[in-house]
Amino acid sequence: MRIERLELENFRNMQRLTLSPCQTVNIVYGDNAQGKTNLLEAVWLLSGAKSFRGAKDADFIRFGESQAVIESKFFQAGRGQTAKLRIGGQKTAWLNEIKEDSVTAFAGIFTAVVFSPSHLGLVKDGPAGRRKFLDTSICQITPRYIGMISQYQRILVQRNTLLKDISYAPSLMDTLDVWDEKLAVLGGAILRLRMEYTRRLHAEAAEIYKGISMEKEELSLCYRPLGLSLRQGQSKEKIASLLLEQTVKNRPEDLRNGATGAGPHRDDLEILINGRSVRSFGSQGQQRSAVLALKLAESRCIGEILQERPIILLDDVMSELDQSRREYLLNHLTGSQIFITCCDKEYFSQLAQGRVFRMEKGCLAEE
Repeated sequence: MRIERLELENFRNMQRLTLSPCQTVNIVYGDNAQGKTNLLEAVWLLSGAKSFRGAKDADFIRFGESQAVIESKFFQAGRGQTAKLRIGGQKTAWLNEIKEDSVTAFAGIFTAVVFSPSHLGLVKDGPAGRRKFLDTSICQITPRYIGMISQYQRILVQRNTLLKDISYAPSLMDTLDVWDEKLAVLGGAILRLRMEYTRRLHAEAAEIYKGISMEKEELSLCYRPLGLSLRQGQSKEKIASLLLEQTVKNRPEDLRNGATGAGPHRDDLEILINGRSVRSFGSQGQQRSAVLALKLAESRCIGEILQERPIILLDDVMSELDQSRREYLLNHLTGSQIFITCCDKEYFSQLAQGRVFRMEKGCLAEE
């Protein structure tokens, strides 16, 4: 897919902005705090996801204004389409001029992947960020997964509340079996999708990382379900059965802790370079390259499954890469529309084909 036209009104520091990008690489450069990341954030919101900066809706609206509007004409599924998002009061979304119940209607239609410096937490921080990465990716491929995750979280909260209440009302113990089974069935389905997606992601990320590292290093991924020994290709029913068995086994400990100790809410995605944990042993350059490979692999996976390559958004990715790795990003990521932000002209001096835009005080001009 590709954006043909993007229009912003009162979004962040941009009063009015219009962008007509090319189909290949689009560079947006300028000094810090001019609006480069804001532009990528606006594109990302049209994917139906939340801000990759953790921002609230009120943060999107230009100071002194009551609402912000993001509109795009884009080409997807062999035809031109439109998306519109109005933020202010109640968030409102339109897809092909039809009002939708929720912005999640964009998921699987307007697809994008994003890399920003904050995503280095994928390797530096704990498992929660890596689980979120997997879940966000899968939501674009399988929109019903959004509901599965939400339902799982509701059941998890209810079970944890029950675990705490049992200490005051032991008679409630009889109801625990019902919640255990519900949690296991849904957890099995989530685990199955995560494991299959990790398998696909591993194959793509390993190939991309070889290109980024000039074939000097090898990247590998492994999904680690806490307390479970699972095999690739197991059915969701079999996984649910094993998860239920583990949940029942953990019940005494869960009752003591007042929390559920097994399930997809406790799992992790292990990232290795040359067989060693990149979190524990990787250099800063290796960690950045590993996250970048994950994001680019995510793009390929979405493209293969949906038969449509998503837009790639790379925010401030060039500053800590050497010349050969910059050249790889600029000229070897074929088949996708790409937006790259940076500060220094030198970072994109090797660009063979694409467009360059300068951002200054929320205004955009092509060079």
